[in-house]
Amino acid sequence: MDRIRIVGGNELAGTIPISGAKNAALPLMIASLLTDDTLTLENVPHLADVEQLIRILGNHGVDYSVNGRRESQQKGYSRTINFSARNIVDTTAPYELVSKMRASFWVIGPLLARMGEAKVSLPGGCAIGTRPVDLFLEGLQVLGAELDVDNGYVLAKTRNGRLVGNRYVFPKVSVGATHVLMMAASLAKGETVLENAAREPEIVNLAECLIAMGAKIHGAGTSTITIQGVEALSGARVRVIPDRIETGTYAMAVAMTGGDVVLEGARPDLLQTALDVLVETGAEITPTNEGIRVKRNGAGIAPVDVTTAPFPAFPTDLQAQFMGLMTMAKGKSRITETIFENRFMHVQELARLGAHITLSGQTAIVDGVAKLKGAPVMATDLRASVSLVIAGLAAEGETTVNRVYHLDRGFERLEEKLSGCGAVIERISG
Repeated sequence: MDRIRIVGGNELAGTIPISGAKNAALPLMIASLLTDDTLTLENVPHLADVEQLIRILGNHGVDYSVNGRRESQQKGYSRTINFSARNIVDTTAPYELVSKMRASFWVIGPLLARMGEAKVSLPGGCAIGTRPVDLFLEGLQVLGAELDVDNGYVLAKTRNGRLVGNRYVFPKVSVGATHVLMMAASLAKGETVLENAAREPEIVNLAECLIAMGAKIHGAGTSTITIQGVEALSGARVRVIPDRIETGTYAMAVAMTGGDVVLEGARPDLLQTALDVLVETGAEITPTNEGIRVKRNGAGIAPVDVTTAPFPAFPTDLQAQFMGLMTMAKGKSRITETIFENRFMHVQELARLGAHITLSGQTAIVDGVAKLKGAPVMATDLRASVSLVIAGLAAEGETTVNRVYHLDRGFERLEEKLSGCGAVIERISG
C-alpha cells in the first residue's frame, strides 16, 4: 500500500496550480443523467473519486470520452470529459458501488426525474459520521415521489411519470440534498421552491450547469432557490470551479512552513472566511491576476479560534488542516466542529507528532508547541490525512503518512505540487 514520506523543515516557494473542485465535479457529472445530449465538463480533476463515479455512471449506461493532455509537471492535468447518457440502461445503483462512494446515492434525483423510477442502495455509515439521507428522501416525497425501503434499497417512482413542483424547507442545511432536489426539480412539472438551501459555491456551479442545459433556476447561492421545471434538458459545456478546499489546504501549508507561494487559478471569493482566518494567524494573503499569493511573516503563527458552519462560514473540510496549523501556534486555540459528529480522528495522529490537543465534546483545544517531531502516522479520512501532511512539512525529521488512498480521493498529485515548491516529499509504493 502506498505511503508518503516527508522530511520537514523547508519553506515553500513557487507556484501551485489549483485543480478543479472534486465537490463540484461530482454533482456536475451526475447531472449528465438528466439529458440524452452530451454534457461536456472542463477542468475535471484526476482523482480516485472522479474515476469511481465514471464507473458508477457507466453502470447506468453513460458513455464518456476524455479530451485534453498532460501539458507538463507544473501545469498538471486539464481534462475535458464528455458525458453522454443517451440510453439509460439501468436505473439501479447497487450496494457494491454506492458503498464505495456516498455521492453516488445522488443519482436517485436525476434517474427519478428523467426515467420515473430508481432503485438505489442506501449508502450506510461513514468514517466521519452517519451522514443520513433522510432529507433527500423527504424532499423527493414532497416532489411527489413514492418511496419504499426494502432490503437496504430505496425504491422510488413517480405517480404519473413525472415529479411535481412543490415547496420544501430543509430542516437543516444539506449540500447533498440541495444538489439532488435542484436536479430533480429541473424536470418536475411546475415550480419548486427550496428554502434553507445550501449556499456553497458548488451549488452555484451546478445551477450554472443546469441553466446552461436549459433549466430555469433563480437564487442559487442564496438560501432560497426557485426552479421552474422544464420538459427536457439539453447538452451544455461547463467549467468546474477551482477547488476551494485544495486552495485553503495549500494556503495553510504555506502559513505552517513559511515561504511565498502563488496558488494559480484560485478564487478568493470561494473561501473568503478561511482566508480571513489565515490573515489573523499572521499570513499575508494577496489576490493577484494569477490567483492568490500566500506569505507568512516572521512573527510566527498566532492562535485563532474557529467554528465550522455552512458556507460562507469556515468550512468543515478545512477544519483538520487548520488544526494542523494551530499545533505550532504561539498560544491556545479552540476549534469547534458543528457539521460532523466524528471528525476529530486526526487528533490522536497529530499527537504522535508532538501536538498538544484535548477534546471537550465537539471542541478541540489546541495548545501550540514550539516544534513537532516526525513519526509514522495513519490517515483516517480525506481531510484528516492532509492535516498530517501539513504538520509533517513543519516537523523535525521524517514523517510517514500511511493509507494515502484517502489523499488520492481529493488531492490531485499532492506530492508533486508540494515538491515543486521545495518540500521534501515523495510517494513510496508497496
